[in-house]
Amino acid sequence: MDKNTFKVLVPHDFSTVADCAVNHASKIAHSFAGEVYLLHVVSKQKEIDDAKERLTKIAETAESKNGTPFHVIVRIGNIFEDIGDVASEISAGFIVMGTHGAKGMQKIMGSYALRVISHSKVPFVIVQNKDPKKTETYDDIVVPVDSSEVTKQKLAVAANIASKFGSKIHLFYDLESDEFLQKKLERELSFARNYFLERSITYTLNQAEESGSFKKQLIKFASRIDADLIAVVNTQVGALLPDFFGSEEQEVIANDAEIPVIITNPTQQVVSGGVIGT
Repeated sequence: MDKNTFKVLVPHDFSTVADCAVNHASKIAHSFAGEVYLLHVVSKQKEIDDAKERLTKIAETAESKNGTPFHVIVRIGNIFEDIGDVASEISAGFIVMGTHGAKGMQKIMGSYALRVISHSKVPFVIVQNKDPKKTETYDDIVVPVDSSEVTKQKLAVAANIASKFGSKIHLFYDLESDEFLQKKLERELSFARNYFLERSITYTLNQAEESGSFKKQLIKFASRIDADLIAVVNTQVGALLPDFFGSEEQEVIANDAEIPVIITNPTQQVVSGGVIGT
């Protein structure tokens, strides 16, 4: 296994949403001239052969369809505990995982998955049943910006994707009434604008129409422009994604528009070709 090859890991449970994750992973891997690894975890030794046969058929079909090299990994264990281990073993650049939306969040995104995401050094792309557009690019990426001071990692992962796909970044920022928070927000926006300007990445500025319900307005905006991705960051290192999984926060991950969401942690720095810790 070439450690310099960009790799995308897909946990696969033989569901249609996992197939959708395969399609997104293929698109990402293709842009990086990389490879896709499919992971399935079984509970018993006797299940391995059947799982490997099914997973291999999926991999062969996807490779033939997309032209991207695929590999399969089947092991005994717990899918949520093994995701991080396998990602480290293969030096994955992204993990693409499916969710069945708001009703299925607890099934797919239970405590183990939250822990994996929160402590992962690898960005997660969470997808639903909506396949990527039938183009070779992710044209529009929405990056929410508020007064918090954790935007650097969010900008980095968005810039990494945008530079590969020629994407346009849409900065969506809050409407702050508090003077102190407004000044912080202005600093974050200034940093974001300079960050993308320095990298020759096209961006737009878009302000929320009202105070409050920022994440609801974020989804509404992303849906209106038919965005391909939303980039978010975990604001509390080591926590079980508290900034995402309240009633409004869960709406971002399992949004009704089924827009894929890239999740990264503030302990990560994404660079061209991979991820390094800060």
